[in-house]
Parts: sequence; structure tokens; C-alpha cells
Amino acid sequence: MGHMRLLLVRHGQTSSNIGHHLDTAAPGADLTEFGRAQAAAVPGALADEDIRAVYASTLVRTQQTAAPLARELGLEVRVRDGLREIAAGDLEMRNDRDGIERYVRQVFGWEGDLDERMPGAETGREVLDRFDAVVAEAEQEVGDGGTVVCFAHGAVIRMWSALRGDNIDLAFASDRPLENTAMVALEGGSDQGWTVASWTDTALGGSTLTDTRHTGPGGEPDDDPYEPAPNRPGIVTR
Repeated sequence: MGHMRLLLVRHGQTSSNIGHHLDTAAPGADLTEFGRAQAAAVPGALADEDIRAVYASTLVRTQQTAAPLARELGLEVRVRDGLREIAAGDLEMRNDRDGIERYVRQVFGWEGDLDERMPGAETGREVLDRFDAVVAEAEQEVGDGGTVVCFAHGAVIRMWSALRGDNIDLAFASDRPLENTAMVALEGGSDQGWTVASWTDTALGGSTLTDTRHTGPGGEPDDDPYEPAPNRPGIVTR
């Protein structure tokens, strides 16, 4: 496989994000009106990208977020289960501090042991394998030099980027927010490896479409799931 550009965009805001619920099961909550405005701003923000394919998860919020971009480009949204959010299992729809902290501790603890299981759900290795499979499919579709946009979810984007990117780690990702419609851009490929080229904290549409208090636990740093901290570090090179 050749070299490509992979843009991982988090979905727009949902009612579950506003309530800080661990909403990971299908079909999941719809976008709010604010979330739809965030999605509508994505095509303009990515206008300079040479996008050849658009993917989304099986949760409706990613498909709703992908729709404006796909429509603008005349592309079909490829819906794949491998891009869905990391399953919360026994913690599903919890929004209390203890439940959220248990979820994020497991997600960002997988660097130590990928075979640990989220209670009632999947292991870190299973998450990586399913996401890897979609990325590999996208590589085959667009070929060398292509750009793919995958609309996915806060926790799985942060976790996959940290464990597959050669210049960041889970400690970095756990301390870095990913607001609704924010983006992690990677370059490389499954054969040669991936490098995180940029990590956009805020919504692609800009500050007026960024709501840091209602982004949901999947995109918030793990030091305080209710209050994203400012002044996050930039991309590091190891």
C-alpha cells in the first residue's frame, strides 16, 4: 500500500454529549441543531483537501455529520461498523463522574495491556483490529496519494491515533480534547506506519461552532470529564 492522508473527524454534537452520557450503542442519538450546523461547516473547512472517499460509523450521528461533505463532493458515504465508538458495555449511558472516569481510565490504559476488556464490552486489541480493517479498506480504495475522511467518535479516534501514530502516545491523547467536528490528520499507511500531522482541538467550523462544555466524555481530557482544560500541548516528535 502507498502513502495517503487520513482525516479522522469526530461527529457533531448530540443530546448525549450535552448530558455527558456514555452513548456508544447503535443507533445512538441524533445531532442537535448545533451539531447540524457544525456538520454543515465541514465541507468549507476541508475544501482544499483532495478527498477521494468518505466513511462513517454505524452510529447515526457520524452519518449525519458526513452527509454535507459527501453531498458536496458527490461521494457515497461508506458506513462501516469498525469506526463505531469504543463500547461502554456495563457503563452504557452513565453520565456520573465515576462512570465516566472508569471509561476513560480503561481507554487510555490500553497502552499497558491491549487485552484488558472494557467491563461488558471489548478489549483494546479488538478496537484496534476493527478500526484497522476500515483504514486498510480505505487505503485500497483511494490508492497512493489519496485522502480519505472517516467520521468517527472522540474516544476511538484519540485511542487509535495514539496507538498507531508514531509521534504521539496515549498519555498525549488522554490530555488532549477532541471537540465535536474536530479532526486528527495522519499521513502514511498501514505498511510504513502513520504519523499524526495535526490535531485540531476545536470544531472545523471555528470557535463559534465549538462548545467545550457540551462535547461529551469521549472527546474530553481525562483529568476532568466535566471541564476541558486549556493550553494543551502541541504535536510532539519522538
